[in-house]
Amino acid sequence: MFGYIIINKGDMKFKEFDVYHSYYCGLCDALKHRYGKIGQLSLSYDMTFVVMLLSSLYEPETKLGQVKCTAHPFERHTIRCNEFSGYGADMNILFTYYKCRDDWEDEKKLSRLTYSRLLSRAYRSVCSRYGEKAKRIAGLMREMKQEEKRQSQDIDHMAGLFGEIMGEILAVREDEWQEELKAMGSFLGKFIYLMDAYEDVEEDIRRQRYNPLKKKFNSPDFEEEIKTILTMMMAGCCREFEKLPVIENIEILRNILYSGVWYRYEMVHEKREAEKEAGRKEDDARSI
Repeated sequence: MFGYIIINKGDMKFKEFDVYHSYYCGLCDALKHRYGKIGQLSLSYDMTFVVMLLSSLYEPETKLGQVKCTAHPFERHTIRCNEFSGYGADMNILFTYYKCRDDWEDEKKLSRLTYSRLLSRAYRSVCSRYGEKAKRIAGLMREMKQEEKRQSQDIDHMAGLFGEIMGEILAVREDEWQEELKAMGSFLGKFIYLMDAYEDVEEDIRRQRYNPLKKKFNSPDFEEEIKTILTMMMAGCCREFEKLPVIENIEILRNILYSGVWYRYEMVHEKREAEKEAGRKEDDARSI
């Protein structure tokens, strides 16, 4: 469920992109220092959003630096690091470990099993560091897996479980912003889960894998219904976001929430519509 919380680079100023990228590189640096190169492989744009959101809300002391890395060996680039870079790195490890185990159990991908074993020490370290939060996330993950095995088609319940997980991740502290962050995470998590199911539904049907949208897919109202639900989820997420007293990086965060998150949806939707149109033309040609 990675790769949905991204920027719309075309609508972003060069300076804003540089700032965003510096948080991304700061997260990468935190992964490297905490978990080595194995940890760096788990780097994601999704968790960069979490780091930037929490940094912009709480405004911790942030260190700027210039580094070279494997991906950019010939030039130095700016990194921004603070306490939330480390938090994002830890949550990234947690998510990646669960994703690898899930891929192994569902598809028997040996590479994912191997990577999960390489991450096992880091995973245990994160669980130990976050105690009750890690236990709650693990419990929600187990419940999701059990429901998948039951072939649950209750999309509201399934998306809601992932929403609770994202709420746990965004609500980093028990303070005055905890409820808004949990609510925001809940809407965002539901969007991510539904978007992931929407993108994969055709392949999951072909491969006889679990997907909570299987029964809905052949409905004539499928596309309209999914777009409506996704829109409602992001409307709720943005509503909770706008309650937060965020000033720093506000335009970058809005770029992600109001525009970037829709990139994959538009790509998948346009591809399906093009395939349908090609199919209609082929049917018309046969009927002549």
